[in-house]
Amino acid sequence: MDSEPDNEHTMPPMRTLRFDSPQTLYRNMPEVGIFTKHRPTEDEDALGYLERLRSSTTPEDAVTYAAFAANPKMAISWGVECVRMNQPNLSAEDSHLANAVLQWLEYPGHETRWHALQSAMFAPRRSPLVYLGLAVGWSGGPMAPNDPLTVPLWRSPKAVNAAVLTSIAALGLDHRSVSLARVLDLAAGLFRIY
Repeated sequence: MDSEPDNEHTMPPMRTLRFDSPQTLYRNMPEVGIFTKHRPTEDEDALGYLERLRSSTTPEDAVTYAAFAANPKMAISWGVECVRMNQPNLSAEDSHLANAVLQWLEYPGHETRWHALQSAMFAPRRSPLVYLGLAVGWSGGPMAPNDPLTVPLWRSPKAVNAAVLTSIAALGLDHRSVSLARVLDLAAGLFRIY
């Protein structure tokens, strides 16, 4: 029998959400409750809760919830798309960070993760892409080759949240509501395929 994977068969879809319900997320990662005003009800599913947050008086809670609810790789990928949409013209520093984050998304491993983290930590200014580089670095595993320390689970989604909200804020008040709607349209896709 051939040990190579059969390229003609489809792979099962990758799970996009950390937990099956928003209630389970809030129980297992209580830090999300620090950053959101609203709480899920017992019968609310993930997409329903996202939509309720989206139509609330604090729709930014929907961005925060999406960043926490999605698996780290999916959240960071969503964050990259949001930043690209809101800031299509990147500086040289941000282009370097974008490449480091994209490298990790394509080849997720310790080396690419450490490279993205190091690039973010030594960036000359805090931009949305710096936050995404930090999110990659904090997505799981040891902090450095000789350092077994790992960061709390909430650090990566908090950094994704900061990246997305900062990219929206950079557009100014005139574009805020349109940008927020587009970002949340992208987020909704994560909740439809879990």
